[in-house]
Amino acid sequence: MSDSLMTDEPCGDLEVVATFTGPMPTGVSVSHTGRIFVNFPKWGDEVTASVVEVVDGESRPYPDTAWNSPTGDDDSDAFVSVQCVVVDPADRLWVVDTGSPMLAPTRPGGPKLVCVDLTTNSVTRKIVFPADVALPTSYINDVRFDLRRGAAGTAFVTDSSGNGPNGIIVVDLASGDSWRRLHDHPSTKTEPLTGFHPLVEGREFLKRPADGPPAPLTMGSDGIAISADGSRLYYCPLTSRRLYSVSVDALVDRGLDDAEVAATVTDEGDKGSASDGLESDDAGRIYLTAYEQNAVLRRYSDGHLETVAHDPRLLWPDTMSIATDGHLYVTANQLHRQPDYQGGVDRRQRPYVLFRTRIDAGPVLLR
Repeated sequence: MSDSLMTDEPCGDLEVVATFTGPMPTGVSVSHTGRIFVNFPKWGDEVTASVVEVVDGESRPYPDTAWNSPTGDDDSDAFVSVQCVVVDPADRLWVVDTGSPMLAPTRPGGPKLVCVDLTTNSVTRKIVFPADVALPTSYINDVRFDLRRGAAGTAFVTDSSGNGPNGIIVVDLASGDSWRRLHDHPSTKTEPLTGFHPLVEGREFLKRPADGPPAPLTMGSDGIAISADGSRLYYCPLTSRRLYSVSVDALVDRGLDDAEVAATVTDEGDKGSASDGLESDDAGRIYLTAYEQNAVLRRYSDGHLETVAHDPRLLWPDTMSIATDGHLYVTANQLHRQPDYQGGVDRRQRPYVLFRTRIDAGPVLLR
């Protein structure tokens, strides 16, 4: 018998940018000048800095140690537990602080959006979400920006709560006002096991506690991306293969009621995989982390898909960032190997990895 048996072939060219031997990362974003920022939510690992800048392979607390040293879950002047970092079209770093370590109920002051000026490395804006926007059950997840809308721009944030209403939070960056849209709309909800069974590394992906029966995940609207022309906001629940979009005009128009906003939702169809993160490029294409296939996919406006990267090292591709250098950056953090999904056993193997691959496209810069 031959020793050379067929194996699954990788696709695309992944370059290792950085590795992490401590807590698991989720988000990544790259500034217009090439600076790399990564964040670490507090999900059980020891996290000494929830936001870092990666410099020469080393992780440095960003913007400083003080902002990474909260006094409690309601500290409005420090990062409590950060889920994502995103560089906006004006080359500022925005930090989405869930205020929810260990997915605990939020307290006023914890959930917030924080802006850091990359020229001075100092916090210049802090938008704390009121309790009727970031609910006690909320888990605010990811954010995208259109700086052309409103006096200072508009942000759009997903609420991926696993035990409460899901939806999209809209933020007026000039006033700091925020409001919920698509509140618990079906398109923001997880897909039940009757219609969808997520598979990761060949196993059904379920909650598998050490002392109880398996149960489906219930995390809703998670990934988010904005179209190149700013007209549509794309989003997806964590456990679903469906992609949805909604009119941005409707989201920002406070004169519309919930039903009128919901009427602009489009089911964009099956996207080939369940996804954690979404991203978009300046050519009008949507990128999907495909955690069922250890891959990153690219979706064209006509709905057809192509594989940007497929690699056995892409164990749970989480968050992407398209940089002005023509590369797509993506974290791989083995999320599915956490104890919550493995009968109480931690099956993650360090290091976690930040990859990049060349796509010869740029980020959406709506400014």
